[in-house]
Amino acid sequence: MKERTSFFSSLRSDIPSSIVVFLVALPLCLGVALASKAPLFSGLIAGMIGGIVIGALSGSQLSVSGPAAGLTAIVSAAILLMPGGSFPAFLVSVVICGVLQIAMGFARAGSIGDYVPSAVIKGMLAAIGLILILNQFPHLLGDDSQFETDEAVPPPAKKGNIFTNFFLAFGNINKIAFLIGGVCLAFHFLWEKLVTGRKGFVRLIPAPLLVVLIGIGIAQSMGGNGALDPQHLVKLPQASSANEFFSFFTKPDWSVIMNSHVWITGVTLAIVASLETLLSIEAIDDLDPYQRVTDKNRELKAQGVGNFISGMIGGLPVTSVIVRSSANVNSGAQSKKSTIMHGTLLLLCVAFIPSLLNLIPKAALAAVLIFTGYKLAKPALFVDFYKKGWDQFLPFVITIAAILATDLLKGVVIGIFIGLFFVLRSNFKTAVMVVSDANRHLFRLRKDVSFLNKAIIKNRLEKVPENSYVLIDASRADFIDRDVVEVIEDFTKHAHLKNIQVEVKGSLERTNGLSRFAEKDDAPYVPQSDMAS
Repeated sequence: MKERTSFFSSLRSDIPSSIVVFLVALPLCLGVALASKAPLFSGLIAGMIGGIVIGALSGSQLSVSGPAAGLTAIVSAAILLMPGGSFPAFLVSVVICGVLQIAMGFARAGSIGDYVPSAVIKGMLAAIGLILILNQFPHLLGDDSQFETDEAVPPPAKKGNIFTNFFLAFGNINKIAFLIGGVCLAFHFLWEKLVTGRKGFVRLIPAPLLVVLIGIGIAQSMGGNGALDPQHLVKLPQASSANEFFSFFTKPDWSVIMNSHVWITGVTLAIVASLETLLSIEAIDDLDPYQRVTDKNRELKAQGVGNFISGMIGGLPVTSVIVRSSANVNSGAQSKKSTIMHGTLLLLCVAFIPSLLNLIPKAALAAVLIFTGYKLAKPALFVDFYKKGWDQFLPFVITIAAILATDLLKGVVIGIFIGLFFVLRSNFKTAVMVVSDANRHLFRLRKDVSFLNKAIIKNRLEKVPENSYVLIDASRADFIDRDVVEVIEDFTKHAHLKNIQVEVKGSLERTNGLSRFAEKDDAPYVPQSDMAS
């Protein structure tokens, strides 16, 4: 009876939350599909799978999964490069992504996100935001012609990239679409300012839904010759029967299974989707009022099953998404039932009221995506990283530039190497501290002393003048590389030639093997216990 009471008590919070998340997810699913240059129905399929399937299998109580804005750049580029630009061929990559994520979960790779520098992750998200803005601005202006993404080299038959198409769109402005897009975008920013700091029901009203309703209202109010052309509206298939509805789902084209680009895309999706999921899960666990901790390996398995099923029935790849998850937390959800019910509502909406969805102008969806891109790449983020110092700012901006110049995966890899450079540089500068006072010299070894510190230690030791006293403090070092130990050993062997007295505090045995330093009877080694006394 206690469990039943708890179940219904949770429902009182989860049902209203599921409605809010559904209202947020509906325009975002369509918008992400639009930005991905995929069938709009595929975004809704991904939303259903993310809610129902992943919601049921995930260990997270508050995370919401669905098609992510962070994958739009990869998806749009991948579809273009598939044989014949085939979406069914791309679905094979989504299935591969799911299988790889399941394998990653069993391999306990849930901690993979911890090894990517925060500056690189923020740079990746900011680059995604800029790509969303550049890709969606032509839609906001009413230019719905085909344009390429700069995430990969476009096929020879195609022309342009996100930069050229951004500027060319200003020569193909549709006045009504631009009016709708401009009003929707302005309202989105205004609404953000109005609700900031406020409490109560107003914070639960989803801005994306209001933006879509405003877009529909403007489009419907302009009848006659000023009516918006149907090509600027959402076009979802409408089924007159259950059999026709199920025909809208797409099967993968398994004839391309041996195509190298299909596998490269599958691996890329698995890596990026897993990374975004793990980062979102960490953020949502922090927002959870009960501070519940999600099993990240279980989450990878759940995401893998979700992507496998989504790919099999014609959906976009899915991840845990921070926007919908935050809405779920802020609306008072207590359990995963909210996520599952939001997916169910998406299914019922698509099955029974597709004609209402077809009234949505693409310019309104573009406004939602542009605002999302702005949130990911807002100017304050650049200022914050600049204030943190060059070791944070440079990996951040270089990651952005690398992604815009190449593609998402290459850009992140470049960012990781840049971040690694600054980590090594920081370790190089802080692992060894040298202090001199007249003829007394302190060499303090801290943290991990690697072969990278060998040169500075060797040079500074050799510069110690005659008749000096040298204290080498190794008590604070966690690891000392064998090369460094040998440098110290060599110095002690000839130090007496310059009348230099050497003492060592702590053990130099923090290497892969035992140091010979402590084994030599003639070495001027002072045991740690003696130094302590």
